[in-house]
Formats: sequence, structure tokens, C-alpha cells
Amino acid sequence: MINKVIFALSSLLTLSVSAKETVEPLPFIDASAIIDGKLDDPVWQQAKQIAINNVTWPQENTPSPVTTTAYVYENGQSLFVAFKADDPNPELIRAFFRDRDRAWNDDLVGIKIDSFNNKRSAYQFFINPLGVQQDSIEDELTKNENNSWNGIWDSAGVIHEQGYNVEIEIPLRVLNFDDSKQVKQMAMEFLRFLPRDQRLRLSSMQISHANNCWICQMPQYTGFESAKQGNNIAVIPSLVLSKSQTRDIDGSDIADWEDSDSTDPSLDLKWAITPDTTLNATLNPDFSQVEADTGQLSVNDSFSLFFPEKRAFFLDNADYFSSHLNLIHTRNIAAPDYGVKLSGSKSGHTYGLFVTNDEHLNVMVPGNLGSSIVSLEQKSNNAALRYRFDMSDGLSVGSTATLRDSDGYKNQVVSFDTKYQPTASDTFNLQILGSNTNYSQAFVQELCDGDEGDCATFPTETCSADQDCDYNESVLRVLEQDDLNGLGYLVDYEHNTKHWRAFTSYQSFGADLRADMGFMSQVDFNKFLTGFEYRWYGEQDNWWNRARWYTDWDITHNDDGDLLEKEIQTNLAIDGPLQSFIDFGVEHRNRRGLRHNKASLKIDNNSDIFSENVLWTYMEIKPVSGLFAGLNLRTGNKVDLANNRVGKMYFARPVINLNLGKHFEVNFRHSYETLDADGAKVYTANLTDARLTYQFNINSYLRIAVIYTDIDRNVSNYIDEVDATYKGLSTQLLYSYKLNPQTVFFAGYADNGYQDDDLSRLTKDEKTFFAKFSYAWLM
Repeated sequence: MINKVIFALSSLLTLSVSAKETVEPLPFIDASAIIDGKLDDPVWQQAKQIAINNVTWPQENTPSPVTTTAYVYENGQSLFVAFKADDPNPELIRAFFRDRDRAWNDDLVGIKIDSFNNKRSAYQFFINPLGVQQDSIEDELTKNENNSWNGIWDSAGVIHEQGYNVEIEIPLRVLNFDDSKQVKQMAMEFLRFLPRDQRLRLSSMQISHANNCWICQMPQYTGFESAKQGNNIAVIPSLVLSKSQTRDIDGSDIADWEDSDSTDPSLDLKWAITPDTTLNATLNPDFSQVEADTGQLSVNDSFSLFFPEKRAFFLDNADYFSSHLNLIHTRNIAAPDYGVKLSGSKSGHTYGLFVTNDEHLNVMVPGNLGSSIVSLEQKSNNAALRYRFDMSDGLSVGSTATLRDSDGYKNQVVSFDTKYQPTASDTFNLQILGSNTNYSQAFVQELCDGDEGDCATFPTETCSADQDCDYNESVLRVLEQDDLNGLGYLVDYEHNTKHWRAFTSYQSFGADLRADMGFMSQVDFNKFLTGFEYRWYGEQDNWWNRARWYTDWDITHNDDGDLLEKEIQTNLAIDGPLQSFIDFGVEHRNRRGLRHNKASLKIDNNSDIFSENVLWTYMEIKPVSGLFAGLNLRTGNKVDLANNRVGKMYFARPVINLNLGKHFEVNFRHSYETLDADGAKVYTANLTDARLTYQFNINSYLRIAVIYTDIDRNVSNYIDEVDATYKGLSTQLLYSYKLNPQTVFFAGYADNGYQDDDLSRLTKDEKTFFAKFSYAWLM
């Protein structure tokens, strides 16, 4: 009993110490260090020295096995940080020339900065020993890290016989902060990642694992008395040149190539109107995506695929627009002529507003069992507004509003949300939203491509080049009424300690709810979820360093009370030697199939309930420098959505990333899936994504990407008519030079082609040569 009391008191003391706000001054030195990684500039001897000597992951606040010192000062214009990272075995340092934001598995040093000191978000700046930059924004509200955010800052690294040095300069204009205060406070953490047998997270602070908010535990640093953000104007003109050839290969007759040349100038503007308010504007923007998305295998899947945003205009201050639900998914906006965005934060008030038009209209049509995306060739207007007020460290309230408008169509959403953390271990989240959607009959005809019957047929697989894009029962609601008013809400609670967490949530999305600016692929459902997780932590000398047992149970009904899904799952995960990770799991699920009612061309809500039992495992390992290997395996009985039955499924996805020397990298990813039913094959699907990259230095690379899809179906084992063969091939050759994230040059070639039952061989239908140049003037 005495031991338990002592342990409880020590735990409370640990929590109180972690919550105590320490304040340390940063020196002002009217000088600028030369950023070359040599650490021989005399100014560093006057800088504040900070020891990075705590292992905060996977262990909790144990002594660091290596010595690391950060040197920090500011000169009113920039924050200067140098790292002296000693290593008794410098030959084991993991560092490669890579493109920006692709060196997260290397040795790293860096800094996290909560520039508003509000415990809501933090800028992250990390550098590998060769000077390759990684940056992101950590959002405490959503627990997400936006790795697509890019700031303009300077870094250099040098490897030597005792380890390595890194120097960085972060212009204060990169950060959002309140410069109305003479003495400013920012919370900071200085870090080093040491990937060897384990990947150790070394920190300048101690972190309580019992407190789920790590940003909240960062110590405060004062200074920056002369720091002013000024106007901070960035003008970024761009020029995109392209030459494309396309042709129609639908059917046995192959059309001639049609040429298309374009020269598109554009202009982006960023202006810090006040220290708290930033204006972004763009004219005739190039919103084309330079780099190909990672290939995704979509077969026997009723829901639309998700692709992340990668475009700079939308990524700047993107965390200002985030909430518990994804109500603002900007990849729905395809090709605007203009865009204007206003964002800012002051005294706990955070806001963001953007307005754009679009040459296209992408509309997701959700249902309770699946969704489809419809792209219409008509212009649209788009607007989004987000406001959040941090009433205290533990309470935030916010609101989101979106609008999409086009000929014969309008979608409006209003949402209110809150996050409440009464203790370091307890979190309550709530979000309520309502929508109004108007469709004209002309819009419905365009949506259905002139055939209302097509709008009633649910897609058995996500639409691709080898099949028609049909839609689900929710479109029938459009045919029955031109005004939809929907309601939805999410409420969840989590209790999270060092060793265990328990959680529960409830979601209710009405059948008429639409969030067309966001990514809402399912409506007409009510889902209850509850779960538990327990964690074990190994000692430094154990062969394992962390283990986790997880389980949850959920049940989902539609608005009529019909069961859609009931599921229980559990898994056990272990972190082991050589940076290995293995996760075993089992799932049991009862779910509704997609039986077609041929008489009414509607999904039958009384379709069969099937049982799925799945075993799965995921494994990965980083045994030596420059090698990552991963394997995802799944097997069990799975619903054959196209034919309303259960089949036997096998799935495998190996991933290998290999560096050959400091400059050459091979990335290979293959997905294989097969389904058998009624004693015969239903389909076999393969997707290969291979990329070869030669990184000349930290600024430039040459990359070849090949994405190949091969789907083979047994047409005699399908109810409806399908293609027996679909093969797709996309290739891209890309050269990139980046002086910084906004001063860039790209040149490349890309083509696409496919083969189906009407084509005897894989045939190209698109070829493009392109070049893009942009330059950032900072004023």
C-alpha cells in the first residue's frame, strides 16, 4: 500500500512538473551567422547553449547516449540555431541527398516552435546531416502533421570525424506571431533523432507520456523585442509551358492524335497586412500537380479514394481551416482562374477565409454504402470560412462555413465545434453541422448524363477508365426533391494515460447531409464506437521497446434503423530491434451487401447481411542505413460487392525503399489482391508503383515513375457484364530544381494509356511535355 501511495504521489509530481511553465530568455545579438555548417563563426560563442540530453521516445526521459548541443540566438530579423551532434560512430550516421521533406528516416536535428504560445500548433523544422530540409505544422486540435507546408529558410550540414554540425536560419517572417508585444514568448523544443537499432527521440525537455499534449509541455523562451513582421510581401510569378496530345481510344476505332499547346503565366501574392493577418492572392494560377500521386488499387470498393492536397496556395495556413471533420478538402477545386485567401490569429482568435472560382465542378455523391465522384464541365464558385476561439488552454470553440455554387446547383454548410480538455488525460470533442443543397432538374440531367436510370445504379467498383461511372441511391433523392436539408454531429471522449487509453464516439449523418467542399463519402448512418488500448514499455536493454494491445467495437445503422455494419477487431503490435515493427490483427464484421433491385433500379435496403472474418499483419524493418522494407498481408472471407455474396480474399503489399550510395534511391511498391467465390475466381488485381530517383544535391533531382495496373476478371462469375481485362500504364520523367519551395524549375514528360476488352494491346491516349518556372521575390 505504501508503495502504491508513493507511486501515485510521484506520478502527480511528474504531471505537475511537466505542466509547470518555465521561461528562459534568448539572447539578442546584432549579427548574422554564415550558414555553412562549419560552426566556426564567432557569434555562436555568444549564443545560448541548450543541451539535448533526454530520450523521450521510445523511453520516457532516460539519459541520452550521445551528446548534442544547440546554440540559439535572434537578431530581430531571424532566429539562428546551430547543432553540434557528437557521435562515437560517425560511420553509422544515416544521411542521404534527398528532395525536400523526404529525409524523415535519416539522422535529424531540429526545432519545434509554438510561435503564438497558445498550445494549439507548432512549426517543425528538421535538417539531416547533409542539410536536407524537412518542415511541417503540427496541429494539436486534429493531432495531424501537415508535411506539405513549406517555409523559406536556410540550412547547411557537415559530417565530420566526431559526428556532424548543422546550422539554420529561420527568418521570423516565416512564423506567425503577435508583434504588438514588446517582449514576446514562444514555446520551443530542440530535438535530435538518432536512428540505429532503435529510433531515439532526443529532446531538450522532459516529456510526460501520461500527457497526450506534447506541445503543451514545451518550455517558453522570451525575447524578440525588436522583431517586427513588417509588410513581408512575397511576389511569385510563374510560367507554365505544355504541349499535349490526346485521342479517343474508347472502342475498336482509335481516333487521331489531337495537339494542344499552352503558355500560361500566373502570379501569386502573399502580403502580411498586419503582423496577425495574411493575404494570399493568385491570378491564373497553375494548379497542376507536378508529381504523380502514389498509385492506389481500387477494386471491390464502394467508397471514393482520398488524395491529399499538395498545392501551395491552399497549403499556406491550412491548419487554420481544420476541424474534427474534413469539411474543407481543397482538391475538390480543380482549375480556378483566381483565388483570394485571408487568414490570421491574435489573442486566441484564429480565422481563415478563401474564395475561388473553378472551371470544373467536382461533386461527391455519398450514400450509406458507398460514394462516387462526378466531374462536370461547368464553372463553379467556392468559398470557405473558419473561425476558432481558444478560450483557455483546455477549451476551444469554432465554426466552419462553406459554399459551392454553380448553374442549377448550390451547397451550403454551417458547422459548430468544440474541444475541451479538463485534464491532461481527458479530451471531449463535439461537432454539429447542417447543410442545404439545391439541385435544378437541368443539373440532375447533366449529373445523370441524360439518363436517370444510370443515376440509380450503384458502382460495384470505383469508376476508372475501364468502366462506366454510375451513381448510387442517394442520387435518386435528387430526382425526388430539389432541396435537401441535412443534419449531422460527432461527439467523442478519450481518456489517455501513459499505459492505457479508453475512448468512445458517436456519429450521426442524415441522408440529406452534403458537405461538397469537404470529403464526406458516407451519409445516412449512425455509428457508435468504443475501444481500449494498453501499452507496455521496455527497458533500454530489452530486445523490444514498446508493445500495444488494441481493441474496438462499433455498430452502424441507417436512419431507418437497418443494420449497415457491426464490427469487432483486436490487434497486438510490437516495436523490436533493427527499427522493426510488427502488428497482428483479427477482425469480425457483419455488413450489408449491395444487392441490386432490377425492377426499381435501386439499392435494396433489405439486402443480405454477410459475415467477414479477416486475419492481417503489417511488418516493417530498417536494418541498415538506406533500407526500408515493409509488408502488409490480409486474408479472409470478404463481401463480393459486385455479386452480393461472400468470397475468399488474399491481399499482399510489399514495399521496398533502397538507397544505392548517397544520391540514388529506388522506391518499389506492389499491391496484389484476389477474390474467389462459388468455387471460381472473381478477379485478380495487381498494381505496381516504381520510382527511380537520382538526387544530384539538395536542390535538384531526376525521377522516373512508372505506375502499372492489371485487373483480370472472370466474366462468367459476375452477375452484370464487365470487362474481362483492364490494364493501365502511367509513366513520368521529371527533372526538378528547387532553390527554395517557391523558386523552382520543373521539366518533364508524362503519358497514360490503357487496355480493355475492346483493345488488343495497351494503347496510349495522352502524352504531355511540360515545363514550369516560378521565382519568389521577398520584400
